[in-house]
Amino acid sequence: MYVGRFVVVAPEVGAYRVSSRSFPNRQAVARDGTVTVEPTPDAPETDNPYISYNGVRVTERGAVVGNGSHVDPIAEKLALGYPARDALAEPLLALDFEKDDYDTPRIAGIVGLDADDPTTTVDGPGAVVGTVRRDALLVEEVTEPTLVATYEEDSPTAFDLDATDAAGAAREVYDHEFEHAVCAAGVAGTAGDFDVSVYNGE
Repeated sequence: MYVGRFVVVAPEVGAYRVSSRSFPNRQAVARDGTVTVEPTPDAPETDNPYISYNGVRVTERGAVVGNGSHVDPIAEKLALGYPARDALAEPLLALDFEKDDYDTPRIAGIVGLDADDPTTTVDGPGAVVGTVRRDALLVEEVTEPTLVATYEEDSPTAFDLDATDAAGAAREVYDHEFEHAVCAAGVAGTAGDFDVSVYNGE
């Protein structure tokens, strides 16, 4: 099954995978707590605005994963002290679904939230996942690994993620049976202490 790009979010581990039929010549590159999805050196030139973006951003309050330019403002609002729910919902609502031929949803999550964030209801690290589609904005707290994808699985749903570390999460989602894997990133930890990893199918 082809679900397009997807995130998996849990309280202390998260992952993002690029799956693509149209633009497979991309890679995930980790730099100082940020993972950038960008064209490979041999990729054909394109003016598509949805090809390059930060797919992971680490802050002192949590790690953000997502499928586009909304990742940066979510991370910025989280770093400014916004409750995680608001930090996630406001950029999703403002930027809305992608204005491409498929009305592609924007998806995102926050991993490793401190327990004092007003969004969380659990003792210990928390997590939030969200999506904005043509017909809905969904944002919810999660306590178990939860997936949301751009196609087919475009509402948060339980997901079997065994990995507990960043490298394992990146590899596990890359190897998942969903079709057309391109690259993946993983993040693990809690507020103030995150590890980030990428896997490009090498």
